[in-house]
Amino acid sequence: MTDTPPAAPSHAVEKFRDWRFGLFVHWGLYSLPARHEWVKNYERLTDEDYQPYFDHFEPDLYDPAKWARAAREAGMRYAVLTTKHHEGFCLWDSEVSDYTVAHTAWGKDAADNDLVKRFVEACRAEGLGVGFYHSLIDWHHPEFPIDLVHPQRDDEEAIAKAAGRDVQVYADYLHAQTRELLTNYGPIDIMWFDFSYPGRTYPDGRDGHGKGRDDWRSEELMAMVRELQPDILINDRLDIPGDFVTPEQYQPDGPMQRDGVPVVWEACQTLNGSWGYDRDNLDWKSPETLVKMLVDSVSKDGNLLLNVGPTGRGEFDPRALATLASIGEWMRLHERSIRGARPAEYSAPVDCRFTQKGDRLYLHLFSWPMGHIHLNGLAGKVKYAQLLNDASEIKRIVNDPHQQAQNTTMGGVSTETLTLKLPIQKPNVLVPVIELFL
Repeated sequence: MTDTPPAAPSHAVEKFRDWRFGLFVHWGLYSLPARHEWVKNYERLTDEDYQPYFDHFEPDLYDPAKWARAAREAGMRYAVLTTKHHEGFCLWDSEVSDYTVAHTAWGKDAADNDLVKRFVEACRAEGLGVGFYHSLIDWHHPEFPIDLVHPQRDDEEAIAKAAGRDVQVYADYLHAQTRELLTNYGPIDIMWFDFSYPGRTYPDGRDGHGKGRDDWRSEELMAMVRELQPDILINDRLDIPGDFVTPEQYQPDGPMQRDGVPVVWEACQTLNGSWGYDRDNLDWKSPETLVKMLVDSVSKDGNLLLNVGPTGRGEFDPRALATLASIGEWMRLHERSIRGARPAEYSAPVDCRFTQKGDRLYLHLFSWPMGHIHLNGLAGKVKYAQLLNDASEIKRIVNDPHQQAQNTTMGGVSTETLTLKLPIQKPNVLVPVIELFL
């Protein structure tokens, strides 16, 4: 296949941009060792080493309605679930695999063992858009070749036994599972594939047998996704262009582009340093930092996809719930500066971010200034200003560079600059927002 499949329709793209804030959920067998979702890779675990996690997977406290409610109350408007991560374990009863939740001891006895179905239903009940993460990599599949990201990459005996593996047989499996996911659960908004690594080498320069579009048959796979779900958005990790790009664990310094053309983008970020449940990882980001990341993303025309890694029993860690609740309280008061907002046509002052929605401009103050803040280019363009959290007026000052200011003149302040007079005390919110009516 040589023709790139068509892009997602504009109405689906604009819906995604309006959402702005989503929940990422990384959940699988790796929640049991609770030492990072790449634990099988990092610790060079064999399938035999990893088998106890399959044998003891018992998500008896799984209640996706609680997950979806926590997401909605945090101000999130869509959620993306790892249907299968690199370990190969599937959260639904796949027709082409026995390495699924339905074949665990718990799954054989459970009345409803399709964890994906229950997640989708819970999200829809809360009005959330639904996305599926699906790994292109599979460390359990018998035909997935051993390469530089495989747990057995240093095991010469395993490499010798795997010499005849055929990645195209695996690709058939990948396509079959994708078809199941996009056929069995109704309309799906996002397909989040992960990841391609063509041409990657070992540190010593040896060929790492990295994989990309030819291995996954990416154009064929994308065409199938479009056929099954015409309104779906597909990310950029198939080694061919997708509908949106996915900076991971960093914030871009401005709106993202591809070949000089603006692109839709979504930053994916963790609460601590791990995607999967990592019991002893204490690098938790503060709610203030996370709100700033959300604001920063929207100010640069991007979304934020914020991850939670549930425990092996299927619950969100109390620390994750507390963080989501704090963000939710900020969003309760400031949602209109985020939802449906776009970048502003004006440049924000230092340590601030602008977003805009129609004739309303939102100034997010990452640090609270002393007394005043100066907005270049906005003199005569603002008819009213207020703090968004309580709708209390912020006074506007028309500047005269020659006006007296104690023992000096104002100086350095243009007649095109609007000055706002602020209270000395910072409002008791994570990030204060001033709403400017243009």
